[in-house]
Amino acid sequence: MSTASGSAQILDDLALAHALADLADAITLDRYQAQDLVIATKPDNTPVTDADRAVETAIREALATHRTSDGLVGEEFGSDKGSSGRYWVIDPIDGTKNFMRGVPTWATLIALVQVDAAGNEEVVVGIASAPALARRWAAAKDHGATVNEKKISVSKVSLLSDASISYSDFVGWGDRLEPFQKMLASAWRTRGIGDFWSHMLVAEGAVDVAIEPSLALWDMAALDIIVREAGGSFSNTAGQSGPFGGSGVSTNGVLHNQVIKELNP
Repeated sequence: MSTASGSAQILDDLALAHALADLADAITLDRYQAQDLVIATKPDNTPVTDADRAVETAIREALATHRTSDGLVGEEFGSDKGSSGRYWVIDPIDGTKNFMRGVPTWATLIALVQVDAAGNEEVVVGIASAPALARRWAAAKDHGATVNEKKISVSKVSLLSDASISYSDFVGWGDRLEPFQKMLASAWRTRGIGDFWSHMLVAEGAVDVAIEPSLALWDMAALDIIVREAGGSFSNTAGQSGPFGGSGVSTNGVLHNQVIKELNP
């Protein structure tokens, strides 16, 4: 595939991702704060609503029509590898607990992962659509990142003592909790914003670092490329790049090595 045709394909994939996000937004906004919202508990004791399942079902049906050979990894209904060397990653509602309680910080996360001949995986398209916030972040490889179609970029803060750090909470940190809290104490500002929004604020340059100690691929894939295309870095807490390592650290890039070093004394 030539660079030009590859670029055209990626922009076509991004357009499809936007269409999938439109589908999702229509479902989630209709069910948000609905009196008859159906909530169940999954085997891992996390909540799931009828909206989560309806969104993933709608996206699966659309992809089965428009990308017949692509694989799909979804939070609610499992994985299908596909045959194209590409697979979509879907989190129908990131922030289900917020969605259930009427807190507007939740989003549908949609990403496309390309797998090369050597088996290396890279996210090439990502969307985080948060209709209750009236915000949609998007990125495609080598095409930059946007919020509501406006270009965004990370901050230039270079010292942790000047940095604003966002996180979810203090659960799931294990041995890294003490160094993490020590790092927070040394920062200029800290806020427990959590979920997708922490990382999108890094991409916008509003926050300098966002960290979560335990995440699944569908929580991170879309965020990874949006942060990177905005000029930042994304890894797990051990410093391995990408969204495949079970935890998520977004930074403006300048601070990344400092943050990883602080988390792993």
